[in-house]
Amino acid sequence: MKLFHHSFTDIESIKKIKRQPDFDNLLRVLNRQKPSRHTLFEYFLNGPLTYLLTSHIEYDANDPLAPYKKVIDSYRVAGYDYAPLQGAGFGFEAGSRNRREGTKTISLNEGAVITDWESFEKYGWPDPDSFDYSRLEKLKSYLPDGMKIIVCDRDGIFETVVYLTGYENLCFMLYEEPELVREIFNQVGPRWVRYHEICASFDAVGAHIIGEDLGFNKQTMLPPGVLREYLFPWHKKITETIHRAGKKAILHSCGQVEEIMDDIIDDIKYDAKHSFEDKILPIEQVYDRYSDRIAVLGGLDVDFMARAKPEEVYNRAVAMLERSAEKGGYALGTGNSIPEYIPHENYFAMIAAALFN
Repeated sequence: MKLFHHSFTDIESIKKIKRQPDFDNLLRVLNRQKPSRHTLFEYFLNGPLTYLLTSHIEYDANDPLAPYKKVIDSYRVAGYDYAPLQGAGFGFEAGSRNRREGTKTISLNEGAVITDWESFEKYGWPDPDSFDYSRLEKLKSYLPDGMKIIVCDRDGIFETVVYLTGYENLCFMLYEEPELVREIFNQVGPRWVRYHEICASFDAVGAHIIGEDLGFNKQTMLPPGVLREYLFPWHKKITETIHRAGKKAILHSCGQVEEIMDDIIDDIKYDAKHSFEDKILPIEQVYDRYSDRIAVLGGLDVDFMARAKPEEVYNRAVAMLERSAEKGGYALGTGNSIPEYIPHENYFAMIAAALFN
């Protein structure tokens, strides 16, 4: 591995590499195999970074596909083998979710629209078949050779239920109206299953990432037994649907989920796990503990990425690539995503570990 050099943090150095996408490399990772070269994975980038990576490309302002093309180009320029895109605008409408004054935080109790049986009966449940998925076909010809789309969802099943009920209300409901909770999950679950079924039918799609934050820093947001009863059967249907189409299923879940990792791996059968934090379990330990059973994606802690020096970021990224070099089953990236407060030079230092070695 090369020693760190300041040029690794220069956007122009990154652009000169012109790496050819090869989704088969990511597939090898997802199959817990050794890829033919170092492989990158990121859930999503931020707007300014996307602009920086694509500032040399002109887009037609009247082209409705331009925002998706920009995502594709930003991931291509940065050396990824895929681009993450929502398959359609499908989602569930809840009430207003206002940010707390002076912060960027949104309470999980904001915007609840289902609080009892009456509001449940009145809610307008969306039909996933009524949404437009044509972007997944139209963008096929725009994808560079070797690149695939990883389909994202707007919210996970559990996240959707929380948005509809409010987190505290949901906790009370589990004790006061458990059958109402069951029916809410039974309305939300099959609709997300159908969304992924539709998306998986497109040739441009190579994998799906299901965004479902299930934990706090110390424990799961609901008791594991509750998750197994109400939620996990629907996740299992999602992974079965994706696998039946010959695609891979990735779980993005923040928080402490150690108590349910056996469910995630052995029962639901996700191919890969994403989202890790140093204060819960550093990525180095995650890889050592779980990489024999599930592919491990990303993991360089977001706080570390924000505070460390570029050389420190590069060296830790190199160390992770070396740690996983023989066994495989790992793709380099952050523990969550690239928010705007991560310095660009730190992001470039991280991907340089894969691109320059």
